[in-house]
Amino acid sequence: MPRSSTRRRFLASTALSTLAVTAGCVSSGNSGQSGSSNGTATDTATPTDTATPTDTATPSSTPDSLDDWLADANGYDGGEPQRHGPRARPTVMVGEPTDDGLAFDPPVIEVPPMTNVRWDWTGHGGQQNVVALDGTFDSGRTNAQLGTGYHYFFEETGEYRYVSEPHRDEGMKGAVIVKEPPSSGYPKVDEWLVGAGNFDGTVVDRTDADTATVTAGAEGNGGHFGFAPPALKVSTGTTVSWEWTGDGGAHNVVSKDDGPLDSELVAEDGSAYEHTFEETGSYLYHCAPHRALGMRGAVVVE
Repeated sequence: MPRSSTRRRFLASTALSTLAVTAGCVSSGNSGQSGSSNGTATDTATPTDTATPTDTATPSSTPDSLDDWLADANGYDGGEPQRHGPRARPTVMVGEPTDDGLAFDPPVIEVPPMTNVRWDWTGHGGQQNVVALDGTFDSGRTNAQLGTGYHYFFEETGEYRYVSEPHRDEGMKGAVIVKEPPSSGYPKVDEWLVGAGNFDGTVVDRTDADTATVTAGAEGNGGHFGFAPPALKVSTGTTVSWEWTGDGGAHNVVSKDDGPLDSELVAEDGSAYEHTFEETGSYLYHCAPHRALGMRGAVVVE
């Protein structure tokens, strides 16, 4: 049963706060060994009556398109994957309660190479495991215990599709996309916008105009949680106007640190907020209620 990205991520945050025990195996990207979270070899989580997983994760035929393969995945709505930047420590919940515990939350994430991805069991959905279709990673025996954890260090780019073997046919599928993050040539901007799903490295150039417009509530980040364009370049003296679509709930425009942007939180279509940039620099901002979803923007003033 697909549901909104907002709901999925708020649930993931709530579930994280309840996980206190880590039992499970740990794999490195190049060794395939099992161990504890501190790298010391240890047993996997206590086995149950469920039989050790077989090779059922290997498909006889797999669709070439990741979207096609995820089309029947529980919790997948076809939107952009949740994207993480360098030094992030993304977590995927195993057993999303709103899908009878038979979903990964989020079902697909995008990370740069050299990222450690963790899966945490919620205790919902019965016996679960995490097994890559190509054999890259495998959490081992199924487990139903709240607090069970498994992680894998992704070194190489690619698409890594995986399932929970007991519930694969019921749509318990996921994917990790490993790729280099977008690059615009402005490192400060790139680091800030790596979490914005609608940012592809493009900086829209409006340096020849006296005014420029950014849409607030544009489609992106799993709903209408984007600024469009997310990155804008203007000259000093340019007035930038943010115009609300009325979609995605209430939004605002707030500087990341102590910058000059600070609009009211509004939801009405046609609302607008303006600021004239007089000094050069990179101005980073976000929508406060939806920052965690990736609703971020940047104005480069030259």
